[in-house]
Amino acid sequence: MEKRISYGGQAVIEGVMIRGRHHYSLAVRRPNGEITTQSTPLSTLYTGRLRNIPLVRGVIVLIETMVIGMQALSRSANIALEEEGQELSRWSMASMLTLSLAIGVGLFFILPLLAIRSLDSLIASDEVSNLVEGILRLTMFVAYIFLIGRLPEIKRVFAYHGAEHMSVHAHEHGVPLDVDHVRSYPTAHNRCGTAFLLVVMVVAIAVFTFVGRPSLPISIASRVILVPVIAGISYEIIRFSGAHSGNPLVKLIVYPSLALQALTTRQPDDAQIEVAIHAMKHAIAVDQGTAGTENTSEQGGS
Repeated sequence: MEKRISYGGQAVIEGVMIRGRHHYSLAVRRPNGEITTQSTPLSTLYTGRLRNIPLVRGVIVLIETMVIGMQALSRSANIALEEEGQELSRWSMASMLTLSLAIGVGLFFILPLLAIRSLDSLIASDEVSNLVEGILRLTMFVAYIFLIGRLPEIKRVFAYHGAEHMSVHAHEHGVPLDVDHVRSYPTAHNRCGTAFLLVVMVVAIAVFTFVGRPSLPISIASRVILVPVIAGISYEIIRFSGAHSGNPLVKLIVYPSLALQALTTRQPDDAQIEVAIHAMKHAIAVDQGTAGTENTSEQGGS
């Protein structure tokens, strides 16, 4: 029996990206109302044997999410602004990914460490120091999401994020992919990237507790070097929770992740749901071999 494909994706500028088995599909609404869909093959790095190795696959997913996410955002922005053909070069992509990763690690891993180390004279226990650092890291993460969610442009992206989750729910429940059916599903989903990041913050507390409180240079190095380890463990937790989502204990554990998605999703309008449906249908069609990967455009109905 063929393994069921677990679809997922992300919101982009005026659109949605859905990741299929060997391609990712992108649907974006143009300024004239048309919805453009396109599919791009996935690198064998994301679909090969490494993707099946526990812990390693979490690192692969992290790399995939960053690279494909940047590509999808760039393409969606060009389509939404009708500036196609101005894609980022590989060097530009690599530079932006490196900068994004450096800012993320610096803001949520190095900065909390430096803040708590300034209080070393007041905290005698290594375990308490790591716990307080983790709480500060988590607080900064939630505050960051809350603040960027106030921006009008991000609110629209978060609405598409909700539409993406709703279309995934609808597909997983086997209902017709139309606006009325998709509308009935929640905007939160267990496999959301927001849930993954929240798990990363919690797992980091446990991992850094084992490191203890060595010298500041070693502590800083550990915050960078152990990111792949933390990502690998976190991904396995997300996979487990997704596979056992009906378990009462799992529901209790994932509740904070679902609650946090109230900050990263918004209720989409019908037009935004329609775009998400196009992305999902196209991803499914490509996987089934009933659609090509060429670009298509059609007038939206909403």
